[in-house]
Amino acid sequence: MRTINTIALAALITSFLFGCSPANEPEQKDWENTTSYFKSTDERTSSTYYRPYAGFVGDVMPFFDPLQRDFKILYLQEYRPNTPDSYHPFWGVTTTDAATYTSMGEVLPTGSKYEQDAALGTGCVVYNEADKLYYIFYTGNFPLAKATDNREVVMYATSPDFKTWTKNPIFRLAGTNDGYSRTDFRDPCVWKDGDTWHMIVSTKQGNIGVLAEYTSPNLQDWSHKGVFSKMVYGDQRFMECVDIFQMGEWWYAVYSDMTNYERRVHYFKGRTVDELKHNIATPVWSDNYKEGALDSRAFYAGKTATDGTNRYIWGWCPTRAGEDNTKANNDGGEPDWAGSMVVHRIQQNSDGTISLVEVPAIRDKYNLSQTVKEMVRFGQGDTITAVDGGYKMIGYSSILFNTLGYHNHLSMTVTTTNAKDGFGLSFVRGTDYDKYYSVMVRQDRDASHPNSHRIYFEEENGIYNIAGAEGYSFPTPADKTYKIDIYTDNSVFVMYINGTVTYTNRIYGIQRNCWSVNCYEGEMTVKDIQLKQY
Repeated sequence: MRTINTIALAALITSFLFGCSPANEPEQKDWENTTSYFKSTDERTSSTYYRPYAGFVGDVMPFFDPLQRDFKILYLQEYRPNTPDSYHPFWGVTTTDAATYTSMGEVLPTGSKYEQDAALGTGCVVYNEADKLYYIFYTGNFPLAKATDNREVVMYATSPDFKTWTKNPIFRLAGTNDGYSRTDFRDPCVWKDGDTWHMIVSTKQGNIGVLAEYTSPNLQDWSHKGVFSKMVYGDQRFMECVDIFQMGEWWYAVYSDMTNYERRVHYFKGRTVDELKHNIATPVWSDNYKEGALDSRAFYAGKTATDGTNRYIWGWCPTRAGEDNTKANNDGGEPDWAGSMVVHRIQQNSDGTISLVEVPAIRDKYNLSQTVKEMVRFGQGDTITAVDGGYKMIGYSSILFNTLGYHNHLSMTVTTTNAKDGFGLSFVRGTDYDKYYSVMVRQDRDASHPNSHRIYFEEENGIYNIAGAEGYSFPTPADKTYKIDIYTDNSVFVMYINGTVTYTNRIYGIQRNCWSVNCYEGEMTVKDIQLKQY
């Protein structure tokens, strides 16, 4: 009986280890020559756009450790389901290059469901040279709060080594003491300017969204300085996960807009902190086309950290229920809350505007060149012809290429002949399956932006303009040339265009399926198509 049980246990372990991984897929299939649709699944974890083995990444709090010289990124650990009335402990990862991560596990636990920090909310990390301590400032969220209680307050914990943390049992920064909301008082952002520590908190005065400002000489005793800035359209919008930082001669406020119709990461800029405050409230957009938008609606809660050379921004890309590329929940038509950690490098332009561009170490990580093979052409007559280094495409036509892997870097250059021409790329595409998913770069459908393009995401032969995945308007390139780099890690999809446009999305089924380049109208050439993996 013991022998039988041992064999059964071994079989069970083998099934657990290999039964739900890509290793269990029918690798004997001729992937290089198939054009049929395959229902693929993600790997259990993702290392480039990080996702833990259990659960998902919620709001992130990146910090560069000046002692250990690495980035430590804390995040709200999302389980599905979470423990009722007590959820979102801080977990964390470390990285030196923003391309590969090591898990730290749980860093800061929640309190019990009867304590003020029964649930943890977004915060930040700083190191205080004066007392040689790390500080985590965080939102203490009390789901069981009564109407007369403070649902949200700011709290902090300290550590001498970033391993053992001690919560301050007394400190409670409550907005009601200064005329702010008892239910919305969260997401502290702390930075040092000279000898003074500054903190801003996302909150409300009545129904108006504001940023409250506090200052301290020592991170422990805080004085209220009033409203840092009212939020643009404050009666309609709420800026959360705010990050204030200086980069060169400019000050920036990066924030996530909670409003359903504008739910994405934006920024404002100013040459001084006072100018920054003014521009937030006026508003003076950092970019008239983008209105300060930095990415699509599928990149949220972005916050930054710098090692003195590069400044990166980390946020999360949401999952979709049932791994359905079109699925949105009932909360304003958005995908799920939380998902995978996505990172970009912040590029500062000569006029002070910023763009999100590829991370050098991620580019270097994808270093195995792959064969790109044409499989099928779709179009009438001579709509597709070969040109040196690529293809010329006319009218509605597309070229299907061989299957992709789990971690892909696609690059190419597309040049159109007319500023109104549109093109795109399709994924999860098979010759035996009508539906597939297209990322389209087309003239903006908004008539108020006649000289601009926008990225759209659609299910071909299915749902038009999928909710929660829209890009933003950007000026049509003067030379009508688009240098494209796409990175995928399992179902996470990140596209960069010309170092000025960034688009993140979740597209299930990319791996083990074909993809295509599409011309929608006019005429275009596509050249230098390359594929690298790791």
